[in-house]
Amino acid sequence: MARYTGPKTKISRKFGEPILGNSKALQKKNYPPGQHGKGRRRKQSEYAIQLMEKQKAKYIYGVLEKQFANLYEKASRKQGIKGENLLQLLEARLDNTIYRLGIAPSRRSARQLVSHKHITVNGELVNIPSYSLKPGDVVAVRERSKSLELITSSLSAKGAKRHPWLEWDNTAFAGKFVTMPSRDDIPENIKEQLIVELYSK
Repeated sequence: MARYTGPKTKISRKFGEPILGNSKALQKKNYPPGQHGKGRRRKQSEYAIQLMEKQKAKYIYGVLEKQFANLYEKASRKQGIKGENLLQLLEARLDNTIYRLGIAPSRRSARQLVSHKHITVNGELVNIPSYSLKPGDVVAVRERSKSLELITSSLSAKGAKRHPWLEWDNTAFAGKFVTMPSRDDIPENIKEQLIVELYSK
């Protein structure tokens, strides 16, 4: 299964929130897509609600099913709360960190920057979007890529929006992954406990 590349609005309408970016269509059509979207829907089962939450998390972070299952397995082995561990591992992905630092306007474009070798980690070129960062790792834009319009426009637009687990040096075009984020600091509207319940069946 490849990553979703279809209409973002369709996914946003499915979950009732702009998980892949703001959309005017979501405001006009605040009901699910499809010919029965406006109709009365049956009450969802507990399993369906849990599955929807997992799908939402996968769409938000752009993670495939196998990758997501592997991350959950890793989160389960760590000490602490499984759901929080899972979100921390998702946030520690290189593509997500580039998006959070403001180097890219979306996670999709962040993945592209990594794949096209515009990003370094601790001075070494890394072209794997799923690369997992550790506290203390320094993520930087490659010297010859600093003038890319995508990067400069994204940084100027997101300049004031920073996150407490990250540090940004605007002169060096580099950011530091200081620590794993706490659940309260992660802004995504995900009910991670439902995902834990789904995998626990």
